[in-house]
Amino acid sequence: MTIAFVHGVPETPDVWTALRNELGMDSVTLSMPGFGAPLPDGFDSTFDGYLAWLVGEVSALPGPVDLIGHDWGGILTIRLAMERPDLIRSWVSDAPGVYDPSYKWHDLATLWQTPDVGEQTVAMMAAAPPAMKAAQLAGATMPEDVAAKVAEAMTEEMGRAILPLYRKAAQPYLAELGADIAKCAAKPGLAAFRHFAALRPDEGDTVFGKLRDIAAGRRMSPHERVHRRRDKHRLVGRQQDRRCQV
Repeated sequence: MTIAFVHGVPETPDVWTALRNELGMDSVTLSMPGFGAPLPDGFDSTFDGYLAWLVGEVSALPGPVDLIGHDWGGILTIRLAMERPDLIRSWVSDAPGVYDPSYKWHDLATLWQTPDVGEQTVAMMAAAPPAMKAAQLAGATMPEDVAAKVAEAMTEEMGRAILPLYRKAAQPYLAELGADIAKCAAKPGLAAFRHFAALRPDEGDTVFGKLRDIAAGRRMSPHERVHRRRDKHRLVGRQQDRRCQV
């Protein structure tokens, strides 16, 4: 059995240290190339390339594998659960909402996806003093010790990985993949939805609605049903959160 954690962007596996220590269980972190791990020459740092990387990493782990992803790690986790459910026993993702047709990338992602502007933006990131980058990360509620480590990895190499990843994932590509979101329910999973109020009111045709309907169709204990809760310990602060176990 292996518990495997996949970090987000622009992050490194250091974001998982506190949680892994709290769990007190054997686990591993998977380091996306270019994000605290070397970016090999010729590596395909598009969404498809990172999926192929994750498939290779998970395939090499002793099974059964429980895969947990945050941010881009969560996006990759959902896609692996859709396309290669044979590799895992279960999954957790806090980013299924990006597969919804109504999803719009955040402002920084939009800059990265824009030719020339993206190159300038990552160049500025790489050139900024580590202390400045750490302060910005800490200001977004990342623990200071973790922020310092992540800031050191925010280099030109990370910038070279970021641009192809985000540009391949521009809409409508994610929404097209999301048409098959129900496939991720081939294995048990926990999907956390943030900023749910921003989604369309007709929940049935949203990613949340599709996963909710799958969960509702199964015999589940009360604590496993779709529920709403106020989460006071999220990395990005307090906000409305819905979770769906499928």
